[in-house]
Amino acid sequence: MLGLTKTAALEYAKQGIQVNAVCPGGTETALLDGLAGEDSATLEYMKSLHSIGRLANPDEIANAVVWLCSDEASFVLGQGINVDGGFTAI
Repeated sequence: MLGLTKTAALEYAKQGIQVNAVCPGGTETALLDGLAGEDSATLEYMKSLHSIGRLANPDEIANAVVWLCSDEASFVLGQGINVDGGFTAI
């Protein structure tokens, strides 16, 4: 996916189109709740995989997307932005 992101970013840059990817960590969603069910040990294990010690709130992932869509990210191109609470840092 990151290779595709970089390829698309280079392909469309001259047209003023920015292409980036948001790479989220575990996020508190209805899907995750459905997968874990009543098994709190599974949720605790998933939280332990993130350096920050918890899962993301969906708004935290959305905030990264909003930033990438803003003028503040006008020079960001072809990047994978990890919004993962340190999951990839472990």
